[in-house]
Amino acid sequence: MTINRISTGISGLDNILLGGLIDSQAYLIKGSPGSGKTTLGFHFLAAGVSQRQTCLFISFSESEARLRRNAQLIKIDLEQVEFLDLSTSADFFTEDQRYDIFSPSEVEKAPITEKLINSIEKINPQRIFLDAITQFRFLATDSFEFRQQIQSFMRYVVDRNITLLFTSEGSERNPDDDLQFMSDGVIELHSALEQRCIQVNKFRGSGFIKGHHDVELSDCGMLVYPRLIPVSHEREFISEAISSGIPEIDELLHGGIERGTVTILSGASGVGKSTFGMQFMKEAAGRGERSVIYAFEEGIASILRRCEAISIPVHAMIERGTLSVISVEPLKYTPNQFSNLVRQEVEGNNTKIVMIDSTSGYKLSIQGENLIRQLHSLCQYLKNMGVTVILVNETHTIAGDFSLTEIGLSYLADNLIFLRYLELNGELRKAIGVLKKRISDFERTLREFKITKYGIKVGEPLTHLRGILSGIPTAIDESNKSKKPKKKNL
Repeated sequence: MTINRISTGISGLDNILLGGLIDSQAYLIKGSPGSGKTTLGFHFLAAGVSQRQTCLFISFSESEARLRRNAQLIKIDLEQVEFLDLSTSADFFTEDQRYDIFSPSEVEKAPITEKLINSIEKINPQRIFLDAITQFRFLATDSFEFRQQIQSFMRYVVDRNITLLFTSEGSERNPDDDLQFMSDGVIELHSALEQRCIQVNKFRGSGFIKGHHDVELSDCGMLVYPRLIPVSHEREFISEAISSGIPEIDELLHGGIERGTVTILSGASGVGKSTFGMQFMKEAAGRGERSVIYAFEEGIASILRRCEAISIPVHAMIERGTLSVISVEPLKYTPNQFSNLVRQEVEGNNTKIVMIDSTSGYKLSIQGENLIRQLHSLCQYLKNMGVTVILVNETHTIAGDFSLTEIGLSYLADNLIFLRYLELNGELRKAIGVLKKRISDFERTLREFKITKYGIKVGEPLTHLRGILSGIPTAIDESNKSKKPKKKNL
């Protein structure tokens, strides 16, 4: 049996539903006031109009004029959408239309049912959005009658090959659990102080991506950012070492870092981590490959100025399209929003290297969520796509006890490279070393690391020093080292 999918009008939600809604079914949209239920309905109807379908908006709460105005404010065109306005008019209040003898259900039920049937048969829509179906509860004498009415209405609509979206106004006194059982699917919207999200609780006839997915309500309507599922994304690539362009670094790494791996560059502030990562991007640009930096802390102008000062031609790289520097305001993005931003870059521009500078800035965008889990998901996706990932990790120790990462990220890394300060003969120097490389061997010595106006310079292995990791190295006395201890006569 072929499943016919229809779009919700929101691409991110369609992705969560693995292609969209199944037509001729009834779906409940639930959520607290202001969570975006009506906005989702706007998109659903507008998508139907774009596919030349007849669409009907049935409103029990707001007038047609207000709904059309609200849609226009978020740039959604409902001009071709038919409306059935069943909301209460001002006459009810001004003319004191109270029910003194009969109950509201006895007076209102028949006229409303008649209007619904007449409109649906006259318009013959393919899509209906009803806001809110819980109004039927006030037309029923008890919960049993309410349940029968809803089931009968859904059956009537679905039998006419109509896809129905309806909202509920559930409360502690009148919960909407019964509606969840009767519907073919349940989409729930959550609205918190700092974050909005959406989740699919039920979807008959299809799988879906589980969990909470980020939502943004903007002046262009609703945007949905699905959770990143790494196993759903993969492309073929050749696992080869990419050179840094500096012979001494390539010797240290036994050829370079491999494609489709995660490299953590760890060190104190100002030691040269970002500049070292840029060196790989410079070489990638020479091969015609595109790289991108997501800068969570440093401004774009500062990055460009610093790179040009050490002979990394970033302006030329940007003009040729081999480099993009994106400034990220941490508190502006949720993890799923940022992952979506990275996906668009990788899949739209075939980007080969992604650098996140730094993990401390990225952590701010997590807003209480698990940093390791979010970074693991993002890095695994990039690895599956053959992208080389560089994570810049800042440590707080300038000298003294050696520290690699302070937030438990080391397990994510295929390559662990550290830079640190040294105090040598009263002078502040820098050293570079490798602690881990999964795919190949590496040099187990440390080398002096310098950043000059001509670029990065790396010296010979520091074999004549010991205690480098302590930050205060001392020279090895070669004469004492060569002397053999004498045997003592007993």
